[in-house]
Amino acid sequence: MLKDDLDRFLGGKDLYKKVGKSWKRGYLLYGPPGTVIAAMANYLKFNIYDLNLSAVLSNEDLRSILLSTTDRSILVIEDVDCCTKFYDKEKKDYTFTQSGLLNIMDGLWSSCGDERIIVFTTNHMDRLDPALLRPGRMDVHVHMSYCTMDGFKILASNYLNIEADHQLYRQIEGLLENVEVTPAEIAEELLKSGGTDVVLGGLVKFFEQKTLQKAKVAELKELLKSDDNTDVDVEGFVKFLKQEKHKNANAAEAERLLKIDHTYVDVDVNGEGLVKLFKQKKLEDAKAAEAAKVNIQKNHN
Repeated sequence: MLKDDLDRFLGGKDLYKKVGKSWKRGYLLYGPPGTVIAAMANYLKFNIYDLNLSAVLSNEDLRSILLSTTDRSILVIEDVDCCTKFYDKEKKDYTFTQSGLLNIMDGLWSSCGDERIIVFTTNHMDRLDPALLRPGRMDVHVHMSYCTMDGFKILASNYLNIEADHQLYRQIEGLLENVEVTPAEIAEELLKSGGTDVVLGGLVKFFEQKTLQKAKVAELKELLKSDDNTDVDVEGFVKFLKQEKHKNANAAEAERLLKIDHTYVDVDVNGEGLVKLFKQKKLEDAKAAEAAKVNIQKNHN
């Protein structure tokens, strides 16, 4: 779909001129991160400009930035959902506004140059102002899903020049059905050195590790369920583990105990023991808080 739309855009100069529209196109990519923007630029042979809206202090700054871009280019605004408040109370000279962005997109962006694409990315489409989503600003909305087998074959063809099936494809397909992995993660694995068999073998190990991590997260979530008013989510447990890591003077032992970041869990972690320790600490904290509350009430009396 995306490739077909890009082809129509490239060949649409006369049509855009005929209907009186500027030769530009806007895309919204939402979902897990990937490598699509780089692929778009390579396919079109366009330059890429990466715009960080949080560094733009005023509407005039944005205007100057857009005027400095060239034809046959892609302007990228990533994580636009994080930039839609467009103000900072601590910066008195921060005058960049959402209306300024919309006006510049409708005015300056529509009138300067040709063969230009603007790409917005977001992980939370529901947080975006509907005014940003309408055609003429974000013409095409593309959902970036986790990698499928068809998507993997395209990556393998691009990175490893594999045109036919490979002996490991059946195993890879089975693993892909059980893990959530982005095209960007797979591309990173395919960039590693070695022959085709070595690289794909490493990718299989990567998927197997992901599978073990997924099982460990599920195990921890089950262990964290409790009937003693100490229910916690995995993120709270992660925070606790990180605190334990900092207390541990032996860095090597700490790394063995914990390699965790939100949903990444070291498969060697003794989950049951750590969960018991965590729940015990939660109960102790609750008792301490209750004792402090009682002492405050006694002092007031």
